[in-house]
Amino acid sequence: MLVLVAPGQGAQTPGFLTPWLDLPGVEDRLRALSAAVDLDLVHYGTDADADEIRDTAVAQPLLVAAGLVSAAALGDVTPGAVAGHSVGEITAAVLAGVLDDTAALTLVRKRGLAMAEAAAITATGMSALLGGDPDTTVAHLEKLGLTPANVNGAGQIVAAGTMEQLAALEADKPEGVRRVVALKVAGAFHTRHMAPAVDTLAKAALELSPADPKITYVSNKDGRTVASGAEVLERLVGQVANPVRWDLCMETFKELGVTALLEVCPGGTLTGLAKRALPGVKTLALKTPDDLDAARELIATAAGSAADAAGANA
Repeated sequence: MLVLVAPGQGAQTPGFLTPWLDLPGVEDRLRALSAAVDLDLVHYGTDADADEIRDTAVAQPLLVAAGLVSAAALGDVTPGAVAGHSVGEITAAVLAGVLDDTAALTLVRKRGLAMAEAAAITATGMSALLGGDPDTTVAHLEKLGLTPANVNGAGQIVAAGTMEQLAALEADKPEGVRRVVALKVAGAFHTRHMAPAVDTLAKAALELSPADPKITYVSNKDGRTVASGAEVLERLVGQVANPVRWDLCMETFKELGVTALLEVCPGGTLTGLAKRALPGVKTLALKTPDDLDAARELIATAAGSAADAAGANA
């Protein structure tokens, strides 16, 4: 079984969309999406520098747009399941048929702006912790007043909170943690500090008409599959202020029988986690159009394996 996944904020790099504009229709699609949300996605994906695309209000719609154009470049693909990390969940919602492109970009534009505003209220941030026992690490973070905002599996947890709390973490690492790496983000995403953004998104969601997923959708909230479009949208709203449980998403991938994982552009982060947490699963990250042939080969192999399994069970 193939699972198609979409990365979250921090995966973007300067110029990462430049090679994709050489594909027929990509620039036109990006310009149409740009017009819908009043944001020049072509500029930000090609000419903007690292500081410009680090802006939450820019990064989030840029990532969703990138995921959608790269997935479309694969052709007619029907994965066994879809999921996204943080803002990547909105990309996954489109891939599953819950939202259309314009609705998704409109929602993510409002999401990015609302989270940027919430982040400006208090000086907050996030730090990745590598290694250590998850239970020990989480208990230590809670003692310091920090939130385990991303529990990513494969020995990685991201802590979020005030800058003072993160400084205390640097000075007092949990037992077994090898490194604490400060992340270049604008605030403590997926924590109580984002509560104001939840209210804004809840109002925006009232204007949307989600469809039920046509493809199995795996949620960050608890790793569960969600069959109702209304519930997917409800979870997208609430997830802004709640931890991302990517570890549980990967557990669900195992239960579903995943054999291949393909990460849409700008891929790399989630395939790296899968290589450590899902041994035996074939992985591929879509970074540039040069990866498309290998991606199609992976898709074909996964489809062949699924057909063989169905025949064996018939």
